Amino acid sequence: MQTRSFEQGLQLVIAMLSGLEKRPDLRADNHVLQRITQLGKLARKPGAEEDLSVREAFQAGEPSTTEAADRATGEPGKREKRADPQTFEELRTRVLACTKCPHLVAFRHTVVFGVGNPAADLMFVGEAPGADEDMQGEPFVGRAGELLTKIIQTMGFQRSDVYIANVLKCRPDIPPGTSGNRQPTPAEMQTCLPYLREQIELIQPKVMVALGATAMRGLFGKTEPMKDMRGRWHSFNSIPVMATFHPSYLLRNQAMTEKRKVWEDMLQVLERLGHRISDRQRNYFLR
Repeated sequence: MQTRSFEQGLQLVIAMLSGLEKRPDLRADNHVLQRITQLGKLARKPGAEEDLSVREAFQAGEPSTTEAADRATGEPGKREKRADPQTFEELRTRVLACTKCPHLVAFRHTVVFGVGNPAADLMFVGEAPGADEDMQGEPFVGRAGELLTKIIQTMGFQRSDVYIANVLKCRPDIPPGTSGNRQPTPAEMQTCLPYLREQIELIQPKVMVALGATAMRGLFGKTEPMKDMRGRWHSFNSIPVMATFHPSYLLRNQAMTEKRKVWEDMLQVLERLGHRISDRQRNYFLR
């Protein structure tokens, strides 16, 4: 009887993970799915141990079904994190010494690698450092960065809880004597994108937020207007990505309706992460 119940439970888990595997916005661990299927076959063998447990059936070092479901559903849970500190530091060292774009090397003060928790569940991706970021070596520290920090805090996090990076790690050069910033070119972003890919692979965030049209163009090659991309889920290497306006857009367009659009995008992010949303949070920027 125990073996039969165990087999029935396994079939439910297999069906659940198989369904998740077909959804583009969620991730299912194929290795775990295959192992559970094998486990179901074992349970059907005559003489199989009555008290066989899922934990015992997995080989040492393989992820448990709890960890697999956690990654697949985006629900928070206790899991061992991910980014090996030595590997992450080796990547940082390589990026800080990068000379792939001579014109950017000659113009920059520093390389802006990224900042935050290398084991973060939530990652924000912008386009490129500006003047303030170039001087301080940290992304999003100017006026737009201050606004992003407020958004993060309103979501219930601190900057140290999330990870913040850019598609381009160097400030785009501008003619001498001019002020402001320019958008990175597609060629510049394509050259630098492998570094961001490595960061994402090491961090393995549950959810990413792409800040602005240039970040979406760098990540996906998309050229649609931001108003058509925001508020929808996209997928980058099976990681769900929410597109939203860049904080600098809100500095230029401070209408309550625009703030509400960004906040609605962040509410979707919170829901995907499985975080409780208070009534006060749900009602921000509503007239």
